[in-house]
Amino acid sequence: MNINVIDLINKLDHTEVNDHRKALLKPLRDYVVLKAKQKIEANLNFICTHNSRRSQLSQVWAKIISEYYGYNINSFSGGIEVTACNERTIASFERMGFEVKNPGGKNPHYEITYHENRKPIVVFSKIYDDAPNPKNNFAAVMTCTHADENCPFIPGAEKRISLPFEDPKAFDDTPKESEKYDERSLQIATEMKYIFNTK
Repeated sequence: MNINVIDLINKLDHTEVNDHRKALLKPLRDYVVLKAKQKIEANLNFICTHNSRRSQLSQVWAKIISEYYGYNINSFSGGIEVTACNERTIASFERMGFEVKNPGGKNPHYEITYHENRKPIVVFSKIYDDAPNPKNNFAAVMTCTHADENCPFIPGAEKRISLPFEDPKAFDDTPKESEKYDERSLQIATEMKYIFNTK
């Protein structure tokens, strides 16, 4: 695994997660622990409206941190509209120490490298049930209240989990843009560490 990413994970203090967030995280934590006990790969599909910010951050951090702690999961993301993975999200990943390949286009399929012996994580905007996302046997993790309220039923999901994060979009084109995107990324990473640091 990328040494910069390992260092970052080691520095994340998951003991700072407050009780309110722990209560929201518990259903996801219980789900992945149960799947691990059953020796079944957990499929996690992180869903927000545009699949451009919070769901993408969640997909990437869930995959990397679960692997760091020895969990075998498949991590996906999707939306209820197709836009693009926002370039500010990608810039935040780069500031975290990831190597990102941008092939260009209206909805680029960015390749995020985190390990020299693993395939890159490919992120792009898609509807929650578009390929390569699972059609059944997955947990639908709703990362924004808009998608949670406007998409009450996710076909094929065996579990639906509400886990909203504040949208860094509110700070686009402001002096705090980078700070707030990194803040949200690190919050999500820290909470994923809380979920998977169970062994």
